[in-house]
Amino acid sequence: MKATFQAIHVPRMKQKLLHGLATGRMFVILALCSMFFFILLGLGGMVQKNVNTSPVASMKGLAAAVSSYFFMDMIGMEVPHLNVSAPHSEFARQNVGMFLFRMLTGVNPLDPKTLVASEVPGLGGDEAVPLRVGKGNEALTAPEDYHQGPGLPAPGGEPDPNGEAVPEGEPNNGSDHTAEHPEDNPGNKPAETPNADKKSVFIYHSHNRESWNPVLQKDVKDPSSATKNITLVGKRMASKLEQLGVGVVHSDQDYASTVKNYNWNYSYKYSRTTVKEAMAVHKDLQYFIDIHRDSQRHDKTTVTIDGKSYAQVYFIIGHGNENWRENEKLANEIHTELEKRYPGLSRGIWGKSAKTGNGEYNQSLSSNSILIEVGGIDNTLEESYRTADVLAGLIAELYWDAEKASADADPQETE
Repeated sequence: MKATFQAIHVPRMKQKLLHGLATGRMFVILALCSMFFFILLGLGGMVQKNVNTSPVASMKGLAAAVSSYFFMDMIGMEVPHLNVSAPHSEFARQNVGMFLFRMLTGVNPLDPKTLVASEVPGLGGDEAVPLRVGKGNEALTAPEDYHQGPGLPAPGGEPDPNGEAVPEGEPNNGSDHTAEHPEDNPGNKPAETPNADKKSVFIYHSHNRESWNPVLQKDVKDPSSATKNITLVGKRMASKLEQLGVGVVHSDQDYASTVKNYNWNYSYKYSRTTVKEAMAVHKDLQYFIDIHRDSQRHDKTTVTIDGKSYAQVYFIIGHGNENWRENEKLANEIHTELEKRYPGLSRGIWGKSAKTGNGEYNQSLSSNSILIEVGGIDNTLEESYRTADVLAGLIAELYWDAEKASADADPQETE
């Protein structure tokens, strides 16, 4: 009986043992392969971080795709009485469903173009990358630029050969930003003591003829004008900064009429010369702001705050500048304050490569150089001016905070 039992059961035990060893060996092999894969993935990420400075590769992830209130709502679920001022919960069924769908498919349900962008060559080529999401852009709609070819005038443009009167809404001394929003004047520097001798901010316009349909009383794809254009918004911002004690140099140069053989595609080449010339003349310049307007319609470029309509803003950062993170830091300081004080005014900070625009935007000339798009083709000057006032107030705060910090550091340096 004993011999029979061994003859029957020993082969079975041996078979099970061999099967177990084979399974264990396969598990070890799979574990080693997985470990090797993740090591390679990590090394690849480290190499990419050191080699590629583009925000396209480094910021197109989970954190860039969700609003900051997503994380605030998560904390609020655990911390009682946490004051979250979002108009609605980020964990609403619609928001969560839309976020998961976008993350899994790469398709934005609110932007039909993304449904076919990956299949149609060139259709996704204008995709910019959200670096910071704004409350005024929950749909993550990217900035839209009209790409004009060489030649004059621009489509929808008017030559204004005789120079027309300044449109209604030009800055006036009787209506200033600090009176309308006293919280935007921190008191670091009274408006009555302008620092006109020290020019610290340079405002210019690479696309200086960008205009608006309500101003020109037209309805075209890309309104442009030699006089009624985005330079008026820059002039408004310069005026407000001067009132807040910050010295400003404003360039309203019309490249189309002053540059021989003008070509719109070389706009940033022309404005780069303008910036360099300003830097050579005014050694104290610290901030360089290129003001544009977007090409989208009114419903995508306007927000109502406290009963008043404002032109919304995009901040554009070019990854062609290898030090783009420094420029993005300045843009984020302004963006963050807009999110706190004027929720909905900012449409976020967006990174662009050479495939989606100029890709550099003269931002390599200074770490404090940014491009701001104020409103779109359907905004009124009044809406754009209100936004210019807000931006001027925040930039003045940044300037005087930096001046105060510098003054506080001087005694320590001398000691």
